[in-house]
Parts: sequence; structure tokens; C-alpha cells
Amino acid sequence: MENVSEEKDLGVIVSDNLKWEKQWSQTVANANKVLGLIKRNFTDRSKETIIPLYKSLFRPHLEYCCPIWNPHYINDIELVEGVQPRATKLVWGMENLHYEERLKSLV
Repeated sequence: MENVSEEKDLGVIVSDNLKWEKQWSQTVANANKVLGLIKRNFTDRSKETIIPLYKSLFRPHLEYCCPIWNPHYINDIELVEGVQPRATKLVWGMENLHYEERLKSLV
């Protein structure tokens, strides 16, 4: 049997020290890729278009297996939650609003 530093099973990356940094960084990278895909391929960025795209394409990447790898350190939470402000800026007319104001208007 060989030693490995990490193993990916069912899309979840587990390291030999049982830390989840690799999983979080991979999740954030995939979510950013989806945001880039939405930004490049959809010309209509109204609220009525972005919200269904967010729910169907973006959010599943952040929520997959989250009961298992749910971050509990502050810097890990900030890493994962740092993607959502970028997603809310995709909606037309909300680029210059503060993050909290964008969330209130999108709910």
C-alpha cells in the first residue's frame, strides 16, 4: 500500500492530516469558474436572469457535501463566503452598491 497526501472520493478531497483546505480552495475555484462562465455567456444580467442561474449553476458548487466539510475557522469561512459578493455584482445596476444592500435587493 502506498502513502498519499490526499484522496478524492465522491468529489470530496480529504488530506492525510484531515484538514479541508484543499477542498475549500477547489470549491472556491470551481465557483469562480462558474461565475466567469455566466459573465461571459449571458448578455442579459437582469435580476430575473441571474437569480435562477445562481441557484442552478453556482450554489450547488458551494453546497455540495457541506455537512461534511463545513468550515468553522474564520479565515476558511471568509474564503468560501468571499465568492458570493462577486456573484451579486453580476446583476445590472448593483455593481456600486455595498454587499449588504445588494443582498437585500436580491431577496
